[in-house]
Order: sequence, then structure tokens, then C-alpha cells
Amino acid sequence: MSLPRQIHLAAHFPGVNSTTVWTDPSAGSQIEFDSFAHFARNAERGLFDYVFLAEGLRLREHKGRVHELDVLGRPNTLSILAALAAITEHVGLVGTLNTTFNEPYELARQLSTLDLLSGGRAGWNAVTSSDAFHGANFRRGGYLDHADRYERAREFADLAKKLWDSWPEDAPRADAGSGVFLDEDVPARVRHRGSQFDVDALFDVPRSPQGRPVIVQAGDSADGRGFGAEHAEVIFSLHTEFEAARAFYDDVKGKLPAWGRDEESLKILPAATFVLGDTEQEAQERSREIALAQVRPEVALTYVEQVWGRDLSGYDPDGPLPDVDPDTGSETARGWANRHAAVRARIAKLRELSDAEGLSIRDLVIRLTATHTFVGTPQRIAAEIDRYVQERATDGFTVVGHLTPHGLDEFTERVVPLLQERGSYRQSYEEGATLRDLLGLPAPRATRPLTTGPLTTVPFTTPSLATR
Repeated sequence: MSLPRQIHLAAHFPGVNSTTVWTDPSAGSQIEFDSFAHFARNAERGLFDYVFLAEGLRLREHKGRVHELDVLGRPNTLSILAALAAITEHVGLVGTLNTTFNEPYELARQLSTLDLLSGGRAGWNAVTSSDAFHGANFRRGGYLDHADRYERAREFADLAKKLWDSWPEDAPRADAGSGVFLDEDVPARVRHRGSQFDVDALFDVPRSPQGRPVIVQAGDSADGRGFGAEHAEVIFSLHTEFEAARAFYDDVKGKLPAWGRDEESLKILPAATFVLGDTEQEAQERSREIALAQVRPEVALTYVEQVWGRDLSGYDPDGPLPDVDPDTGSETARGWANRHAAVRARIAKLRELSDAEGLSIRDLVIRLTATHTFVGTPQRIAAEIDRYVQERATDGFTVVGHLTPHGLDEFTERVVPLLQERGSYRQSYEEGATLRDLLGLPAPRATRPLTTGPLTTVPFTTPSLATR
């Protein structure tokens, strides 16, 4: 009898989201390091593959005020992950970092540093942006068309991998401690000229035990799926209904052979929320209570105001959808060009769903943003997670709790042991395992860039105090 497929779990620490219940008395800080420390240690206690930090590049605004679902004062992702690396031993550390408003050499260097110093536990959730709202925070401003942002993302990822792979696979060695590196130990020069970047560089951070950081991605468009098949090693999907999840799995993994990849070179881990109860009825009641706390009346109105692009404060959140047309002019002003038809099509679908199920504004927003993936007893949820993986709808899940920093506590205590009993989840971490090892990913296929001539190495000497 063959062994069951192994379940992979990631732990999502939210940033910009609609899942966190901010008003619960037990909710903690989204900013203090103790929150991140508790979350990461609990993920490690639950033997998760990695901790995943979401991040936005700009605080969203609504009617001149900061959107209440955003985290005001959130520290920098890489700084948080570096601090977590020092207090954990095994769990992976994945951060959301943008390809549109960063530069490849600098970001590759930062990620490679985290990867090296953590013993090979770093991952990069590569995301794109296409609107002027985010662009206004940066020197060049403006925005990219959807296709252009993925062209930049593909070239960005390709260049980052060239930089990471420019070091030999073995760690650099100094000759008898003199500080002189052997010729075969120095990085190859990376010369890259493309439509987005023109780089001539010697990368200065050696390879980590896992070779290079794991690349995570979340795009769902045709361009996003294409980028995922080419570059991603984990996909953070939003497809959680079983048949939709399996269709996404089959589609993206079916694209892998075109890039010389096999099924196990990419893991698909959809975002999954959960609500536990001692009985099915108790779980359903808790799910409704949590959903109402996630989507308070003002949150529901904010959601439809952002879709309609106009003030809808006079409408009752527990009443029907607005009977007015959207103001699509605001879409163009915010850098979301050519979306007039898309906005109207989206509103038509919302009306269709609302009419078919008799949903109020608030119930519709709950239906769209706060329908929990798994609701039931621990036994039922463990069985469902296992079914998704064994039947190849997913490779596991990115678990999203509704409380910070305690969102994983109940899952770790009540669901993880049941997955272990099924034989489809690890009993312990292997000593020295990298993030790539935890995910069961193959070693990266490194092609060391070629130089046009030999590099010259010189002895390293410590400068005197007089010359410092």
C-alpha cells in the first residue's frame, strides 16, 4: 500500500485583509513583536512549513480616512522575518515583496541575506501592482498596464535567479584563512539587458543551504498563471471550493512540462479559513458570529462604495444593493484604466447573486469575503483537508485565522494531531531541513551565468584605523 500524500501547511499572518476580527477582546497587536513571535512559535509548534507575512505598499484610504481593515504602523516585512529567524529553528519565513516598485539586485540581496543567515528558510511571495495609488509612494509614480506588470515580474524573477545562481553550489572557501578566495569560489558576473532592466553585477551574498529562496506567487489571471508555471514554487491560491481548486490545480500544473518541470516542483496552497466546534451545529453558529464580526455594517458599505465608486452612506447595510449606476470616472483617476466595462460587469454579477439568494448588502459581502472554508468539528475538518490533498485538488493550505496573534492556536491544538494520526502530516521536523526540504521541492536547477573573461581576485586585508 502506497503512503498517503503529505499535507503542506503555511501560516498566514494578515496585513491587508477582510478576515481579521479587530474588535474581539482577545485580539492582540498587529504591530508589536510579541505578536509575531507568538504566531511564529505556534506555527513551529504545529510543524508548519512556513510563516507567511502579507503586506501592502500603501495604506488604503476611503473618504479621506485610512481604511479600517489596514494595519496602521506595520513594520517592514524583511525586518520582521529577520527577527523571527533568531527565535525559531525550523519554520520557513516568507514575505510579500513587490516586483513593480523594487529593484532586482537590491531585493535579491536582501532575500539572499535572510536565506543565508536563517540556514535556508527564506521565501519570497512575488506580487505586482498596476495602479497609480500605490505608485504615488515611489519615485517614478504612475502605473503599469496589467500585461506590463507581469512582463516586469517575469524579467525581475529571472534576473533574481541569475544573481542567486551566480555563486558556486558549494559555500565559498578562503585559502587557509588568508582571506584570498579561490578562482572557482567567486561569483560569476551577471550581465543582463532586457526591456525592464539593464544590469552588470557581481552578486555579493553566497548561496544558502537550500540554494536560493523559494518563490511564492498568488496571481490568478492568465498572465499570473503563466508566471506561476514558469517561476513559482508555491502558489497562494484563492480557489477553495473543491472542484474549483482541482480545476486550478490541473490547469497550472498542466503548464509545467512546457517549462521542463514536473508536478512536485510546484505546491499549490490555497488560503483557508476555519471555524471549529464540538458539534457541527456549534461550528455553524460560531461561523455566523465570526462572519458578522468580520463584516460589520460600516465595512459592508465600504465594500460596495469601493465597487460603485460613490458615496452610498444613505443605504441600509441590511437592505438591498444600491439602485444607482457606478461612478467609473474615479477608476481612471486612481490609475485603474480601461475598467469601466469590468466594473459594470462586476456589479451585474453582484446583482445576480443578490437576487438569486435574496441577500442584503451585508450578507452579500459576507458571502464574498467571509464565507469560511472549513466549518465543523476537528475530525471533519481534518478529513476534508486530507481529502483535498489525496485527491489532488491542492497540496495543502495556507491557514488564515480570524484573530491576531492567536489565529493558529486552536488549529494547532485540535486539527494538527488528527492529521498526524492519518499519516499524512509530519510528526517532527528533520534536523537541518531547509524550507525547500519541508515543501518537498527539488533542488533549484542552477545555471551559473558566464562571464566574458576571468575575474581578478585580490587578497582581503583589514584597513587600518587611519584609513577607516
